[in-house]
Amino acid sequence: MRGKQIRLERIMDRNTGRTIIVPMDHGVTAGPMPGLIDMGRTVDLVAEGGANAVLGHLGLPLYGHRRWGRDIGLILHLSASTSAGPDPNEKVIVNTVTNALKMGADAVSVHINIGAASEAKMLADLGRVAVECMEWGMPLLAMMYPRGPKIDDEKSVEMVSLAARAGAELGADIIKTVYTGDPDTFKEVTLGCPVPVVVAGGSKTDDAATLALIEGAMEGGAAGISIGRNAFQHPHPDRFVRAAAAIVHGGRSAEEAMEMMKE
Repeated sequence: MRGKQIRLERIMDRNTGRTIIVPMDHGVTAGPMPGLIDMGRTVDLVAEGGANAVLGHLGLPLYGHRRWGRDIGLILHLSASTSAGPDPNEKVIVNTVTNALKMGADAVSVHINIGAASEAKMLADLGRVAVECMEWGMPLLAMMYPRGPKIDDEKSVEMVSLAARAGAELGADIIKTVYTGDPDTFKEVTLGCPVPVVVAGGSKTDDAATLALIEGAMEGGAAGISIGRNAFQHPHPDRFVRAAAAIVHGGRSAEEAMEMMKE
């Protein structure tokens, strides 16, 4: 397990025990989009802003590796679906832990939709990948979302808590899930999960709303954030990440972080 510990230190701040992850896996789901056309430039900007890691599919190290600039951790995503598929909620495994090691990844991730029609298969995939990660000393981030026909409220504390706990029980080292909407209910999620929980950013929105979400999640016990579109599609990704880092690693308020955006 020492390998996991060493690699986790590459994607989490050693002093705060928290992390800022910028997911860039959207190209498989939705195709080319602003912010992901030149992945190398975006990686450079979020790294300069202080992100701890970027997350993406095989294309990220293949086409986004910079060979310059500030170092940043790499999380290789192993599961995928496209928006054009018959069931976009069904994620299938498209890569392996051993190949991620060959590509220089510091961690891998998989996506599971709790409540989807294909939940059983995705959980089986998560369990298998978790065992492989234990074998190779590779950290595993599980994206655990309540999403599917059986889910009435994707942000309900009961469903988010179930999703987070299921991922931890099956061997994930870090859980990524949705924010329940307020610090008190999100605290139920983090207290009920024995591994660090990072909060997803969700749909593209304005800076004030995103920074308020980050502040609330941190008050609720989050170990960091995993925010994609609100970071890589920002006019100034480096400034946004720097402001987010002030909250996550510096303990600043959302209001103080907003002021930093103006500097």
